Amino acid sequence: MESKTAYDVIIIGGGAAGMSAAQYAARSSLRVLVIEEKAEGGQAVLIDKLENYPGIGEPVNGFDFAVTMKKQAENFGAEFLRTKVTGIDKSGKGYEISIEDNDSSGETKKLYSLVVIVATGAEHRKLGIPGEKEYYGKGVSYCATCDGPFFRNKKIAVIGGGDAACDEASFLSRLTDNVTIIHRKPGFRAQKAVADKVLSNPKIRVIFNTVVTEIKGGENGAVSSLALRNIQNGEGSEIPCDAVFIFIGMTPRTELTATVKMDSNGYIITDENMATSVPGIYAAGDIRAKPFRQVVTAASDGAIAAHSAAEYISNLNASTEK
Repeated sequence: MESKTAYDVIIIGGGAAGMSAAQYAARSSLRVLVIEEKAEGGQAVLIDKLENYPGIGEPVNGFDFAVTMKKQAENFGAEFLRTKVTGIDKSGKGYEISIEDNDSSGETKKLYSLVVIVATGAEHRKLGIPGEKEYYGKGVSYCATCDGPFFRNKKIAVIGGGDAACDEASFLSRLTDNVTIIHRKPGFRAQKAVADKVLSNPKIRVIFNTVVTEIKGGENGAVSSLALRNIQNGEGSEIPCDAVFIFIGMTPRTELTATVKMDSNGYIITDENMATSVPGIYAAGDIRAKPFRQVVTAASDGAIAAHSAAEYISNLNASTEK
């Protein structure tokens, strides 16, 4: 059997972009559904202290921030559904969204929407070196706020040189006075204020021009050391380590949107209205090709996408009435 429920806007992804889009679309009196596979909030929930979002005077926990965003969207009438989207197909003037059946009813779950806003974000990029997969959950992590407290007063390494790596290194330095950040470039690519905070922190040692070639484990089956290589002279070395947190960028989650145009890095190309190359499909947040990715830019993308979606639906309805 097949069941189908109709919406004006279906938003795939419940991060800052998705929930911002939900709020603005619902405020436009549209029937809105947000589909999130895991937990609402996206990358924001991993932030220990969100301190650079306009209008927030004191730093807030990323999880609490996400909870508030969801509540705002719900207060305006947006609906939320926890499941996985398996397909997006053109159907009439809108799109048919296939989702996993969570209630084991035997039905093929289909939803219909005039507009789709894709805000599935990006996932952590892997190093692809020996030991990374083997010791995941045993000292290898991609979330300092999630796993950092397990390594209080231990030797911790952070790999990366962007905002995320520097932010997480600063957070981890509150748990231990033995943090080493390793970056393959001669300098950080993080924002200056963020980078300066790391460089001036006496609890953080910085190693530039160096890559990690292997994550090694000890007899206890957990991370024990890192093998390093200096990319300037090729010299190898090894440092003791109880935990390694990897922040080397993100890979956009575009598996549902193969038909839209993307850039060479796999990010979805949009215009200033967040419209993709396919009419009726918009993209917002970290999945979109853009020069700067922050919570505030994701929220902005979502608001613009919702506004554009409302105009698109208005024009679509007007053409139908003629």
